[in-house]
Amino acid sequence: MNNLRSLMLWALLLDWLGQVLIMVLILSMPAWTGIDLGGDSLHGQGPWLVFVLLLYPLLGWLFGSYTVLRWKRLSLLFLLQRLLITAAVTLMVVAIARWLINPSELVWLVHRRVQLLWIGSLSLWALAVRVGLRRGLLLPDSPKILFLAQPQEIDAVLGEWRRVPQRQRLRPITATALAKQLDHVEEPILLALSEAVRKDTALRPLHDSLEMCDPRHVRAVSVLNLFEQHQERLPPILMKDTVFAYNDLPWAATFSVQAQLKRMADLLVAALLLLLTAPFVFIAAILIWLEDRGPVLYAQKRSGWLGRPFTVYKLRTMTVQPVNAPACWTEPGDQRITVVGGWLRRVRLDELPQLLNVLSGEMSLIGPRPERPELEEELEQRILHYRKRHWMRPGLSGWAQVCASYASSVEDSDLKLSYDLYYLRHFSVWLDLVILLRTVKTVLKAGGR
Repeated sequence: MNNLRSLMLWALLLDWLGQVLIMVLILSMPAWTGIDLGGDSLHGQGPWLVFVLLLYPLLGWLFGSYTVLRWKRLSLLFLLQRLLITAAVTLMVVAIARWLINPSELVWLVHRRVQLLWIGSLSLWALAVRVGLRRGLLLPDSPKILFLAQPQEIDAVLGEWRRVPQRQRLRPITATALAKQLDHVEEPILLALSEAVRKDTALRPLHDSLEMCDPRHVRAVSVLNLFEQHQERLPPILMKDTVFAYNDLPWAATFSVQAQLKRMADLLVAALLLLLTAPFVFIAAILIWLEDRGPVLYAQKRSGWLGRPFTVYKLRTMTVQPVNAPACWTEPGDQRITVVGGWLRRVRLDELPQLLNVLSGEMSLIGPRPERPELEEELEQRILHYRKRHWMRPGLSGWAQVCASYASSVEDSDLKLSYDLYYLRHFSVWLDLVILLRTVKTVLKAGGR
C-alpha cells in the first residue's frame, strides 16, 4: 500500500509538471510556429491558472485516473476511458465556470482553443506517465511475496489474502524450496512467516539462514504484518489474543495529543457541516414526507463506546416498519428502500442527523460504524475479537466504510472488522484525513448504498 501511495503521489506531481510544461509550450508557440492562441504572457491569468492546475488532478482523483495504478495489469482501453472522462469533465467545468463568471476577453487561458490544446496534450502526457509508472518507472518492482506456514494454516492465509483484490500474488512455499531459493536469490523476496513456523524449533537452521541474508534482497515479516502492509487490515482469524491490548493503542494514553485534536475536529467540522447542509436536509425531509406521508426521522438503538447502547437518528430511507420488526441485514436491491431513500443513501445524506450524536460525544466523525445490538449478539459469538471495535467511539464514517462494501452477512462483517482493527492499531490524524477525503469522494460519486 505504501508503494501504491508513492505511485499516486508521483502521478500527481508529474501531472502538475506536465501542465506547467504544456503552458510554457503554449506561450512559446508564436515564436517558433507563428500560431498565436490569444496571449503571450500570464499577466492577469493567475486565478484561472490556479483553478485549472487544481481542477484536473481533483477530477482525476474523483474519476479514478490515479487509482488505476492499484492494478499492475490493466487494459489500455480502461485506462484511456478514465483519462478521457477526466479530460471531458475538465473541459466542461471550465466552460461552465467561464459562462458563469464571464471574464474579460483578455483572459485568454479559458478560450476554447487553448483549453482543447492544453487538456488534449495533458491527457497524452498523463497516459504516458501512468503506463511508465505501472511498468516500474521511478519506483523499483515490488518483491516476490512468499509465505511459509504449517499445512493446516495455508488455506486460511490464502483465503484471507484473496478476499481483497491485490496487485501481487501470495505464493506458499515449503521450507526445503525456500532454503534452495536463499542460496541463489535472483529477485527481491518478501517472506511471511506464520506464528507456528516462527516458533518451530525444528526450523531453527532456516531462521539462521534468513538472518544472514542481505535485508535489501530478503525481508522476513509475520503473516499479520504482511496483511498490515499490503492490505491495511488485520484479519481476526489470523490474530492471537496477545496481538494488542487497549493500552497499546496509539490514542489510549491519558494525554494523547492526537485524541484531543480528533475531538476538537469532531466539534468544529460537525458544527460546520450542520450549518452547510441544513438546507439539503430540509429539502430531503420534505421529499420523504411527500412520498408516503410517513415520519421523516428514524430512531434506532446502536452499540457505542464499550458496547453501551445509544440512540442514533437518520433520515428515513425505508418504508415504515412495524415497531417489533426483527433486525435484519440491508441487502442490494432491498425492497424496503423508498425511491427518495435510495437517492439519499447514495449520497449518504441520510446520515447527517448523526452529526448531533457527534456533538454530544456519543460518536466521532471517524471511527468504526455503530451496529445494532441485536445483530451484534451473533457477530460476537461467530467473529473473533469483535468486541475490540468498541474500544473507540463509533464514527459517521470509518476505514471499513471506505475500504469495503456494506455488510449484509456475518462474512462481510468479518471483513469490515479486519479494517476496524487496523484503524484501532494505526489511528492517526493523517489516517483520519485520508478517510475523510475518501468519504467525500464516495459522496461526490454517489457511491453509497
